[in-house]
Amino acid sequence: MAPRRPAELYRAPFPLYTVRLHPRRPLAITAGGGGAAKTGIRNGVHFLQLEQIGGQLSASLLHSHDTETRATMTMALAHDDIIAAGQDASCHILRFSLQPPEAKSSSGGQNGSGEKGPRKRKGPSPVGQGDTQSQTSEVMVESLHSVRTDFSPDALQKAVRFNADCSLLVTGGADGFLRLWEFPSMKKTLEFKAHDGEIEDIALGPDNKVVTAGRDFQCCVWQQDQLVTGLHWNENLPGIPDKAYRYQACRFGTVEDNAGLLRLYTVQVPHKRERRPPPCYLTKWDGKSFLPLLTRPCGSEVISCLSISDSGTFLGLGTVTGSVAIHIAFSLQRLYYVKEAHGIVVTDVAFVPESQRGRELLAGNEAALLSVAVDSRCKLHLLPSRRSLPVWLLLLLCAGLIVATILLLQLAFPGFL
Repeated sequence: MAPRRPAELYRAPFPLYTVRLHPRRPLAITAGGGGAAKTGIRNGVHFLQLEQIGGQLSASLLHSHDTETRATMTMALAHDDIIAAGQDASCHILRFSLQPPEAKSSSGGQNGSGEKGPRKRKGPSPVGQGDTQSQTSEVMVESLHSVRTDFSPDALQKAVRFNADCSLLVTGGADGFLRLWEFPSMKKTLEFKAHDGEIEDIALGPDNKVVTAGRDFQCCVWQQDQLVTGLHWNENLPGIPDKAYRYQACRFGTVEDNAGLLRLYTVQVPHKRERRPPPCYLTKWDGKSFLPLLTRPCGSEVISCLSISDSGTFLGLGTVTGSVAIHIAFSLQRLYYVKEAHGIVVTDVAFVPESQRGRELLAGNEAALLSVAVDSRCKLHLLPSRRSLPVWLLLLLCAGLIVATILLLQLAFPGFL
């Protein structure tokens, strides 16, 4: 059965580059911008409230945080209320809080950052779509730190990650340097040249090991500034030259039903475009030995972003041509695919958290993936439960089959019972 077309949850007034979902609140945070200094298109971070209305997941704009001339390209969340936002050559640390309606100040509807919060409304938001609902809270945003994280001529922070206990922040960018920062002080503790060229992605694993994917065809595992190992995804595929593919993304995910184990997942994309595009590849690695466990092709559309569900069950992929796919992490088999869901490059994807609140938002679906793109849209992709029959019906059918078998045996062999 073909998947349903994704629903458009929200449309921003600027290109969207990143999306994150709050682990315990029905809150999505999207960010991006259009280069206000040159284009006049504003830049910002938008806070969206998610809720089930009439059996459908809807989004309403709670707050728009203006980032002036800086477009947010990358983002990470910590401690439930901290955002590390990669804006141009810097990382900006923001703290946000949700205030109930009765806690709003009477000073003209302004929040702690001096911005005007949105007023209560019953109709659609002028920024969102027709399913935008009335406000219930106000978001307060304050800026805590700003540090420069890239020093190349065309400086751009391309990746940012917190470690598990949020005591460490790691950034990487166009200059190829990996920089480690104490958090929350944002004191730089280490920087070193990790790649010759841009760092495309960062993943933090056990014992604060850092995995970096670069445009120099390398994917490396670091302990502090010491190289632990380089990854070789094609070592069992001798027909693929070393520099035919580069690493685009890397993520750690838990092993389903065994949260103590981790797997590393990487995406490899062709280095050069050809008339007949070769396939991209997904690789699953052992999270301790960093040996490849499984590699499978994942289509000829160039992969732009990767996300993993909380339980480690699903991988979400976006492509430069706007398509979105969901794969099973165990087998790397594709389970869901919508061609050109956006029609332009998908810049980020994120799964709805599998917390209690997230399960309420899923409303019986097995998973839900949000995708954002340069077309300014945030779209919802639902993965219906793969179990076609409820458990009680399966048990009833089994009981009926047993009874029928006994009756047939009684007819064939009188006196059987």
